[in-house]
Amino acid sequence: MKGFHLVVLLAAGPGIRDTQCGFKMFTRAAARKLFTNVRLKRWCFDVELVYLCKWFGIPMVEISVTWSEIPGSKVNLLSIPNMLWELVLMSVGYRTGMWKIGV
Repeated sequence: MKGFHLVVLLAAGPGIRDTQCGFKMFTRAAARKLFTNVRLKRWCFDVELVYLCKWFGIPMVEISVTWSEIPGSKVNLLSIPNMLWELVLMSVGYRTGMWKIGV
C-alpha cells in the first residue's frame, strides 16, 4: 500500500498519513459542505474527503485508535487499477475545473 499512499500524496496533497482509516468525525456544517460535493463513492472516497477538507479549510486531526487487525486483506490486486483510475479522475476533475465545488 506504500505505492498507493504516494499516489494519494500526489493527488490530494500532504498532511494526512492514513486517508483510508475507517473512523471520521465531522461537525454538521462540515459534513454538509463535504458530502454535497463528494463525487467518488468507492475506493478513493476518503481521499476526496481529505482534498475537500483542505479546499474548504476544514481542520483535520489524526488521532490514534486501538485497532485489532483481522488477518487477510480485503483488497485484491484487481482493485488497484480502479483505485488508480479514481485518483486520476479526482485529480484531473478538480485541477481542470471539470468538477466544480459548491459552497
